Amino acid sequence: MRALKWWLVAFGAVGLAVVAVSAYFFVSAPDRLVRSALEYERRLAGLERKEITPANGLRTVYLEGGRGAPLLLLHGFGGNKDNFTRVAKYLTPRYRVVIPDLAGFGESAKPAQADYAPRAQAARLRALMRALGVLKFHLGGNSMGGHIALTFAALYPKEVESLWLLDAAGVWSAPPSELHRRMTDTGENPLLVKSEEEFAQLISLLTAKPLMIPRPLLDVLAQERIRNYALEQRIFKQLAADSVEERIRGLAVPALIVWGQQDRVLHPGSAGILQMLLIKSEVVMMPDVGHVPMLEQPEKSALDYLRFRATL
Repeated sequence: MRALKWWLVAFGAVGLAVVAVSAYFFVSAPDRLVRSALEYERRLAGLERKEITPANGLRTVYLEGGRGAPLLLLHGFGGNKDNFTRVAKYLTPRYRVVIPDLAGFGESAKPAQADYAPRAQAARLRALMRALGVLKFHLGGNSMGGHIALTFAALYPKEVESLWLLDAAGVWSAPPSELHRRMTDTGENPLLVKSEEEFAQLISLLTAKPLMIPRPLLDVLAQERIRNYALEQRIFKQLAADSVEERIRGLAVPALIVWGQQDRVLHPGSAGILQMLLIKSEVVMMPDVGHVPMLEQPEKSALDYLRFRATL
C-alpha cells in the first residue's frame, strides 16, 4: 500500500511538471510550440523538409516523403506546404509525395517584382520536378494550387498522370460566393491579412467548423501572412485576372474534383463547371466541409483520393 501511494505521488508530480512546462511554452514561447507541432506532424506523415534552387529558378523549400509514383501537391493562396501534412500521412505509404512552398509563400523565395500568375508558377514547378529527376507525375492542388495544377496540365498534358482538384480556383464563371459578395459590397478582401484578428476571421471563413487552435498559436501563424501582405496583394490581382476555363476545355487528363459543400470562398457550383470542361473527371461533394477539405477531413479526403487512384 505504501508503494502504491509513492507511485501515485510520483505520477502526480510528473503530470504537474508536464502541465507546467506546456503552460510555460504556451504562454511565453508559442512560436516554439508551433514549430514543434509542425515538426511532429511532419514526422507522423513521413515527410522531411528540404530545399533546392532549380537551374534558372527560385529557391524552393519543400516537404518530401514516401515511395512510389510521384505526387506533387500545391497549397492555396496564403497557405504553405504544411496545409497538406495531415492528409499526406495517408499517402506516403503508397506514393512519393512532394509538397513545395510555392514561390511567394512560406519559406520559398519571394522576389517582389516576379510573375506569380499560374503560367509562371507552372513553369517553376516543372523546373522543380525536373531538378528532382521527375518527368511525369500525379498532381493535386487546393484553391490557388488547383488553379496552378489545371494550368500545368493544360500546358504540359503529357507530363501529368492525373489531377486531384480540391476547391480549385480559376473558374470565374461560377455563381458568386459569400467571399465574392463581401468583396463587392465592402471593397475589402478577407483573404489579405493585416492583423491577428483578421487572420482569425479568415480561418473561420475557410472552414465549415472551427479548427481547435488556441488563439496564441493562431496569432503565431498569422505573422507570416501579415509580413507578406503587400506581396500577396499583388499576387491576388494576378490570379484574379487569370481564368482557367478556356485553357482546360476538353483536357483529357483524369481528374478527381472535390468540393466542400459549405465552401464560402469559391462557390460549390464551380465543381459542375469543371466537370463539364474536363472530359475524364468525377466529382465528390463533401458535406460539412468548407474550402480546405484536406485540413478539415484529411482521412476522408485521402480515402477518396486512394479510391480514385485505384481506378486509373
